[in-house]
Amino acid sequence: MPSDAEDTRNKPTHIHTLISSPCFPVTLQFLDITYRIKVDTSRTRPSTGSALNRVIAQSSTVREERTILDGVTGHVSPGELLAVLGPSGSGKSTLLTILAGRHPGRHSGSVLANGARPTRSVLRRTGFVTQDDVLYPHLTVRETLAFCAMLRLPDSVTRAEKAAAAEAVIGELDLGRCADTAVGNGFVRGVSGGERKRVAVGMEMLINPSLLVLDEPTSGLDSTAAGRLVATLGGLARKGRSVVMSVHQPSSRVYQMFDSVMLLSEGSCVYFGKAGDAMDYFRDVGFVPRFHVNPADFMLDLANGVVQIEYNTDADKKAVKQSLVSSYNRELAPKVKACALDSVNAAGEAAAVGSQRSGNGSRELERSYYSSVSWFSQLAILLQRGLKERRHETFNSLRVLQVVATALLAGSMWWRSDIRNVGDRCGLLFFTSIFWGVFASFNAVFAFPQERAIFIKERASGMYTLSSYFMARMAGDLPMELALPAAYMTILYWMSGLRPHAWSFALTLVVLLGYVLVAQGLGLMLGAAIMDAKKASTVVTITMLAFLLTAGFYVHNVPRWLAWMKYTSFTFYCYRLLIAIQYTRSEFYSYLAVSNSGHTSEADILRQVGVGTSVMALFAMLLGFRILAYLCLRRIKA
Repeated sequence: MPSDAEDTRNKPTHIHTLISSPCFPVTLQFLDITYRIKVDTSRTRPSTGSALNRVIAQSSTVREERTILDGVTGHVSPGELLAVLGPSGSGKSTLLTILAGRHPGRHSGSVLANGARPTRSVLRRTGFVTQDDVLYPHLTVRETLAFCAMLRLPDSVTRAEKAAAAEAVIGELDLGRCADTAVGNGFVRGVSGGERKRVAVGMEMLINPSLLVLDEPTSGLDSTAAGRLVATLGGLARKGRSVVMSVHQPSSRVYQMFDSVMLLSEGSCVYFGKAGDAMDYFRDVGFVPRFHVNPADFMLDLANGVVQIEYNTDADKKAVKQSLVSSYNRELAPKVKACALDSVNAAGEAAAVGSQRSGNGSRELERSYYSSVSWFSQLAILLQRGLKERRHETFNSLRVLQVVATALLAGSMWWRSDIRNVGDRCGLLFFTSIFWGVFASFNAVFAFPQERAIFIKERASGMYTLSSYFMARMAGDLPMELALPAAYMTILYWMSGLRPHAWSFALTLVVLLGYVLVAQGLGLMLGAAIMDAKKASTVVTITMLAFLLTAGFYVHNVPRWLAWMKYTSFTFYCYRLLIAIQYTRSEFYSYLAVSNSGHTSEADILRQVGVGTSVMALFAMLLGFRILAYLCLRRIKA
């Protein structure tokens, strides 16, 4: 959290005024939105031939087209709260991602803002809150909003003004009581679910959005918390914003807060209009509840094809849905489309008038407000945020205990080992290579998969560039990932009685730290390439196993057709360097002959690869793995 935030919490600024004032009006129209996807389905057919073959079923994969949205039309005006209702799988989330300009797939139909296709400026004025809470769990509410303000508000705004903007959002969303509490998640204790949702909304409020799109913001909240959140969203809409939200099953109190409602059933719209007119419409088309019921519950039953609870066969459900779609296409669809087209013209004229009325100072303020942050500012902010967030994970008490306990155990096992006992010394050096190769690569493989949702959301919002994010991650990893191996080696080196010279200790530590960075690079690359934590961890385990087997300790006579693998193993080069630091060539051969330990593989390693070659190989891998990780991240579309 910026240190000067405390001095600016009650200080009025032009940014505070911009956030709390009515925003530039945007009328959103969406016409005939249709989205289809190709899916693979397995079909089983009996095979012909012998009696045995006829018993065996042959399955074939057929690629079919599935309709997610089918010609959905509607509009939302400034000051209006539109709720999109429908059962799970009805297409609510897909529609909202399309309206927010965040959907990666291709769709037909038109999405218009003030009668024109959304420009980059409009998209930057669009706030999008995903269904899941995509937040860093260890940051406090104030830190989360402050870092978001520093990334989303331009360099022309001072640091103090950005902190004041975060405080303004905290006050507007009533988050003052939990401002210094960690956000939390399912594994980290933090604020309540309703407060976490308001934090997600607050992050979008920092840009003073003209259009606010929320995907099921009340999911997982109790009735009271959901009511408070929707009331907050309604208040934001009254200040001139167009607000669209999807909701699964609102209470009757929440339903009364909606201005307009859209009901979806299997991708088709079956109602669009004023929330208070919905029950009258369904009564006119022949669907009347037998007793007083929450309008939202009744509408969701209809969207599922259920009229009365005793009539719920698949055929009855299908007939109800078809009847609803037919009635909508006949009664409402022409009116909705005509109204949407009329709003296109009206919105275009209103936008032109509003643009003429706004003064030069207001336009300059808007332009500066939505300009981007410089690359170096992004790097510094992301680095500061990453250090605050990941310190809790890196210096977790269990992880620290694991490293310290391993160092003490290994130091006790090799306590004051004799330099002439080559076999034991090489065993210690190889154990260190095994432990830190697996430890570093396995922890790093989860980095990008765990942050994928946050990374995609923030990149889609234009908060930073991929290069600044990647460089901040790499720079932030240096103090985080090197502290524990440094502590490990400091404990183990002097306990085990390795060469008692400060220079030898320093070289050993440098080699180990470089080796950790190379192993971490392998984990980052595999994590970025696969983007699935479980699959990536399996691949990194197999890869490290191959590297360890070919490093020259376990297997003395590697088959010729596999000998090349050791030159791709960074464990091979690390092991060779650790031996070279502890022994000169003459010492090594003389002690090896005296001990008669039979570890001829170590002698082979000294003959095969020089120190300079090993250093160059590790350095090349350190850079190469990270370059490949960056290229893999470039494939991810924001």
